[in-house]
Amino acid sequence: MQNLVIVESPTKSKTLQKFLGSNYRVEASMGHVRDLPKSDIGVDVEKSFEPKYIIPKDKQKRVNELKKLAVSAKTLWLATDPDREGEAIAWHLKELIGSRFMVHGKDKKTMSNELRTMNIHRVIFHEITPEAIKEAFKDPRDIDLRLVDAQQARRILDRLVGYKLSPLLWKKVKSGLSAGRVQSVALRLIVEREKEITAFKPEEYWSVTVELELRIKNENEKFSATLVELNGKKLAIKNKEEADGHVKALEKADYRVEKVTQKEMRKYPAPPFTTSTLQQTAANRLGLSAKKTMMLAQHLYEHGLITYMRTDSLNLSAQAITAARSYIEQNIGKAYLPTTARAYKTKSKVAQEAHEAIRPSNISLTAEKLKTLEGLSRDHVRLYELVWKRMMACQMSEAVLDHTSVDVEALTASKAVSYTLRATGSVIKFEGWLKLYKVSGIKYKGEESEEDEKGEQALPKVSEGQLLDLLKLLPEQHFTEGSPRYNEASLIKKLEELGIGRPSTYATILSTILDRFYVEKKEKRFFSTPLGVAVAEFLVANFPDLFDYEFTVEKKAARVKIATEETDKICPDCGKPLIIRFGKFGKFLACSGFPDCKHTEGLEEKVDAICPDCGGDIVMRKTRKGRPFYGCKNWPTCKFASWTKPKGAKAGVS
Repeated sequence: MQNLVIVESPTKSKTLQKFLGSNYRVEASMGHVRDLPKSDIGVDVEKSFEPKYIIPKDKQKRVNELKKLAVSAKTLWLATDPDREGEAIAWHLKELIGSRFMVHGKDKKTMSNELRTMNIHRVIFHEITPEAIKEAFKDPRDIDLRLVDAQQARRILDRLVGYKLSPLLWKKVKSGLSAGRVQSVALRLIVEREKEITAFKPEEYWSVTVELELRIKNENEKFSATLVELNGKKLAIKNKEEADGHVKALEKADYRVEKVTQKEMRKYPAPPFTTSTLQQTAANRLGLSAKKTMMLAQHLYEHGLITYMRTDSLNLSAQAITAARSYIEQNIGKAYLPTTARAYKTKSKVAQEAHEAIRPSNISLTAEKLKTLEGLSRDHVRLYELVWKRMMACQMSEAVLDHTSVDVEALTASKAVSYTLRATGSVIKFEGWLKLYKVSGIKYKGEESEEDEKGEQALPKVSEGQLLDLLKLLPEQHFTEGSPRYNEASLIKKLEELGIGRPSTYATILSTILDRFYVEKKEKRFFSTPLGVAVAEFLVANFPDLFDYEFTVEKKAARVKIATEETDKICPDCGKPLIIRFGKFGKFLACSGFPDCKHTEGLEEKVDAICPDCGGDIVMRKTRKGRPFYGCKNWPTCKFASWTKPKGAKAGVS
């Protein structure tokens, strides 16, 4: 066998095998092949937080099979997903399989044992299409250890928080409970919202709607206006008595058009989907849970139908934009195509670079055509249609609306009181991207919104000074409303706004707090349980900093820094760049070639002192256990070292 390719899932392996042909054998690792043990913490906190990985029992057989296959391969291609998790899986596979094998001769008389080296390449692609696969295999790279470090940092932090806090919950609240770095913050949001709702006291208020018609009759001459001002001041109606008083006065009032304001409004399309916005939209429009959405999206990706679904990038490839614009011009109309392509900028400070937004792999494959493919459910097609429409809409012309606001003066019989009523209406002048969604009204809130689209009234053509006749007065009682309980879409949106967790983990987070009975779902809303309240209150009371909303944002920024912070120094052992890493005793320099190269150095601080032995500069360094000492910068040529700060030294940062 010439080429062995390893991916995560059987579906992905089948699709890839179809594109690569018989010269390649594509196998699935079935997800992660190594993990921290469940029986203990699995992290050596005394040794720079070094993780102790094991092969889970249910993965041992698969790992052995992959090792056996690798022995007969000349090249190993690691084609796991293009994110931190995928990079970590690739690294673990490389560590387990290795690149050097002792091949034993079958016939001792004619063949001897042979030490053979296998080439190992990392290939990444964001869509499973023949073109993308061809390009990826043409341009392989090494495993990015910065991404591996970032993934390990997250995994270790999650383990430390969960492993240390869970026993406390068993002791103080109830046995069998768990606490997670991110899930506990999500739980806190739900519990605090529940407390807000309980504490909220609704206040009564009233509105008065007036139905009017033009005194000079035309078609569609009727319209509704709402009472907004009394004698030029904003009017608030607190109770029925006040409402009845205004209604009585309005019954005998004279009505005329006081002011007409018209303006053209433009409504622009939303950007293409990220993981978070796809989950929100699927929840609101299709009623799908985040877990179900990610499962369906995973299937669509592995079948080569959409790009990689774990992304917070809004980038689109030039080829995809060109294909979308071509489709719009040929199938929807040139009028719906903007002069220049739309580009969207990613707002997230921690978005993983080089990713694309979620889009169809083949623009010409509509949802209708997708229905003919085998192995896809109705929900697969519905989710694909969301992705396809969002991709097409984001490259279409904006909608143009004519918005009209009409102020009506109602002058009472005594002429002493003047009311102002306001009517607003909009009509679509040019559909633009709304054509895809067949929206008849104009209150299209966007697919992440919980609100349905509601059309505004089409106002008759009126002019200032025109007289109106009263048809009907409609007083209505209302009560102020507090914040609603979170549903999946709104909770995901809040988590993203606060920078808590990653969108790709939201489905797991929500499933966990439901499975633990910390919350329950009623009518698609999250309600905290007494157990969830007890857990959240205990954690916030005893670990306020750990579960502060800013904590995860800061830690995330630090983790991304792990994945990006380089230096201009070169490893003296292997020649690769040195990078800054973080250990129990602070920062230190380490070779980017770890674990193949284990070279490390301490970071230095200059002090304004001269070495008494050779006249060189004195620097402050740290031992492996973090104790500071002073030594000569010319080490190892000069061996001077001292625990005490040299006399007259003045600290400065190098």
